[in-house]
Amino acid sequence: MMPVEANAASGSEGAPVRPFQVTSAMVLKLALPMTLAYLTTPILGLVDTAVVGRLDDAALIGGLAVGAVIMDLVFATFNFQRSGTTGLAAQAVGANDSNAIRDVLLRALAVSLIAGLILLAASPLLLWAAMKLMAPGTAVAAAATSYFLLRITGAPFALANYAILGWLTGLGRTGLALLVQLVLNGFNIVLSIWLGLSLGWGIAGVAVATVISEIIATVIGLAICYRVIGRFTFPAWSAIVDTGQLLRLANLNADIMLRSFLLLFAFAVFTMQGARFGETMLAANAVLMHFFLIGGYFLDGLATAAEQVSGRAIGARYRPAFMRGLWLTLFWDGLLAAGLSLFFLGFGNAIVALITTLEEVRETAAQWLVYAAMTPLTGVLAFLMDGIFIGATWSRTMSRMMIVSFAAYCLALFLLVEPLGNAGLWLSLHVFLLVRGLSLALRIAPLLAASFGPVR
Repeated sequence: MMPVEANAASGSEGAPVRPFQVTSAMVLKLALPMTLAYLTTPILGLVDTAVVGRLDDAALIGGLAVGAVIMDLVFATFNFQRSGTTGLAAQAVGANDSNAIRDVLLRALAVSLIAGLILLAASPLLLWAAMKLMAPGTAVAAAATSYFLLRITGAPFALANYAILGWLTGLGRTGLALLVQLVLNGFNIVLSIWLGLSLGWGIAGVAVATVISEIIATVIGLAICYRVIGRFTFPAWSAIVDTGQLLRLANLNADIMLRSFLLLFAFAVFTMQGARFGETMLAANAVLMHFFLIGGYFLDGLATAAEQVSGRAIGARYRPAFMRGLWLTLFWDGLLAAGLSLFFLGFGNAIVALITTLEEVRETAAQWLVYAAMTPLTGVLAFLMDGIFIGATWSRTMSRMMIVSFAAYCLALFLLVEPLGNAGLWLSLHVFLLVRGLSLALRIAPLLAASFGPVR
């Protein structure tokens, strides 16, 4: 089976070069709305944790953490619905192909529906396997099970929102992508507080709030996409099921699925290892992981700008735009990462106090705050390289380097956790982030030569 990198390169053979300029203003205009959009997700996570944290039961906080990890493993394994759609849509924009732009969305939505129904049917097996693997305590397992069984009912809508977000991002319509995310997470936050606390539904209310919000966001997102396309003409069925495009999509999706699964499995391993240190440590690590998530979603805004620019440059066959986008996003992402780490170091304990009222969890989290605060710096290159590789659809290399990174992570866990305990667990996460970024950065030069030809 031909690698995606080769398909992307050969597909533009003989096509005209379409130059375009890349500036800091363009990068920041793309990045700012997506930074705000992505930031609403960890804010939602903080609200959900705070809602459950107000119930004064560490087992419920741990149950939410375990349940959320399971859902992340399930849904983020299908993250290709966002990232793959972004790269393909951006390349269609670079090639100035309006039919391809439309068809990318339709294929992504069809995959969302089919995959969502499969997840619903397989949910009992998924839950059983997750509980066997993570082996939480009885109280934590009960809370996690309740959360999962409710959340999984929204699977088709969650995946459709991935596709809509990715498509709008690939078109450079990041303001509209922000609107969809604000609808999704804004409704989710309000409903979580209302159902979880005001009506007393607890962790079940948090899950139901998410499902309702996903349905609302899907409806509004589809209406926005319809307006963006303008005069909509449904393509011939043969265009949607075109063998070459489906093969390329299958290769791309398989590689990104592997990458996403290993990424989320790494975080699941982190939670599983933390569970060995008791419910208080598990809860403290769950709270601190929100700092990593907040940093990641900030950095993902610029990574999304890199996706759009690199994908458009590949579609336009214009190497200078690719290089300019790479260096500008690296510069701004580096500054942002440094600022985030300083902010977390200065205000982290105050944020932890807002999340939970349990004093033992607060005290434990304070001991390990510095490890969480440094994750933006060690992870900045990994986030940015993901954006570059997703936009360029260099997914085969991305999946292979993820395997290398995960192996390095497992080795670090083996060597560090036993002698250093929770410190070794956090250090292993830093190793994972560093290897991810460096391994991808070292592969850029040969991939550029394959996509654009040697520099003359």
